[in-house]
Amino acid sequence: MNYTLNQLRILVKLFEMNSITKTAEALFLTQPAVSIQLKKLQEQFDVPLYEIINKRVHFTDFGKEICKQSQIILNEVQIMKEKSLAYKGFLVGSIKISIVSTGKYVMPFFLTDFIKQYPALDLTVDVTNKQKVVQSLEENTVDFSLVSVLPDHLKLNRIDLMSNKLYLVGAPGYKIKNKRELNNFPLIFREKGSATRVSMETYIKKHDIQPTKTYELTSNEAVKQSVMAGIGLSIMPVIGIRNEIKLGLLEIYELKNLPIVTQWNLVWLSNKELSPAANAYIDFLHQEKERISKQRFVLE
Repeated sequence: MNYTLNQLRILVKLFEMNSITKTAEALFLTQPAVSIQLKKLQEQFDVPLYEIINKRVHFTDFGKEICKQSQIILNEVQIMKEKSLAYKGFLVGSIKISIVSTGKYVMPFFLTDFIKQYPALDLTVDVTNKQKVVQSLEENTVDFSLVSVLPDHLKLNRIDLMSNKLYLVGAPGYKIKNKRELNNFPLIFREKGSATRVSMETYIKKHDIQPTKTYELTSNEAVKQSVMAGIGLSIMPVIGIRNEIKLGLLEIYELKNLPIVTQWNLVWLSNKELSPAANAYIDFLHQEKERISKQRFVLE
């Protein structure tokens, strides 16, 4: 047998993603590079590891066993790496964070200096929807999650990172003087379950606004592009549209009871046994969050 750790890593990720394209994206590789490595790995075995049917990957029983053993090997290699670095006095380990989609405009700035300070740490950040973020907390598959609305059925510890301000925005040129005039324009919502949508729906209902038409889109970026194109108005977190406002591509429309202000919270299960790396990150945030917020988000 003459396979590499990289090939085993790709195989394990393929088992998780069930798609060569998604595996390549997750590992920041090209699709041909992934296919070549998988082909070389398959050549080491006389029995097929998986089949591709209707563009989906289906692992054979043999392939599942190889994946299981591959994960064990990769785990042992990671332990060897951590022990070696720890022996040299480095903080080692990994941190896993799940964040809601809009959080991608926030979380990197609260990670950059920490990662520079502890370069031996491994970091995984999963950008997904609110439902999956809450699920990752429930199943204890992450160390931390970034949310703007706290799930009330879980016992959580939290660090308030910064405010999350949501404004009514649209392409420049709308004539909106009061809330009643919103009845004359289409409104663009995020998908059901999104915290941004909940905030927007609460505002609309509270002020008895009945728009001419509504649209639903599944990402903050899609909403932003549609609003810039003049399809309609939306209530959006300013954190993700600062550049567009600066460039005059979007305009904030000032209305009573806006902006809506929530809080970006880094949360973790209150009974979770935190690793040294996770505890170090909590200490870092307590010391540095105010500085980072002022330096990076002065337009907030």
